Amino acid sequence: MASFMEDLWSSIFTPGPTPTLLIATNVTFAALQLIFLALLLATYSLHFVALSIISAGLWWSINWFAAEVRLAQQAQEAEKEKQESEEGDAKTRKSPAVGESADSDTETEALDVKKTDDKSSAVATGSAASGLLPTARDPKKRPSTGGEGSGYGSTDSEWEKVDDTKS
Repeated sequence: MASFMEDLWSSIFTPGPTPTLLIATNVTFAALQLIFLALLLATYSLHFVALSIISAGLWWSINWFAAEVRLAQQAQEAEKEKQESEEGDAKTRKSPAVGESADSDTETEALDVKKTDDKSSAVATGSAASGLLPTARDPKKRPSTGGEGSGYGSTDSEWEKVDDTKS
């Protein structure tokens, strides 16, 4: 019994449905069904029939979900083994030399690609010192409002306008 409890405790922290956790779940739901049956016989209340049906549906759905998770894990393991065997075959066919990527034929192709990437990033950023592209406006500075006001976006100037029209 002590080893089952230790296995149950460790299975809580193990991903996926473990056999120990499923056994504990099934025993718990069976005990719940027995309690509902005893309460039904003691009280003749239909509420316990409804609770028993709900509990049975939950019990079935947990077992169904655990089976689906187990199938998905097996499929992932098979896919992982397949990829590892394909990668192992690819490495034995051709292993690139030092400084050479698996996609390029020579070392200079990799260097040419790096140089063109550096140039395209410099053009895309458009530094002001290079003069290639115009600089963008400062996002902190507000555009002018046509000469009226100080460019200060306060409502005080609006109140001054209202006061001027009254007098």
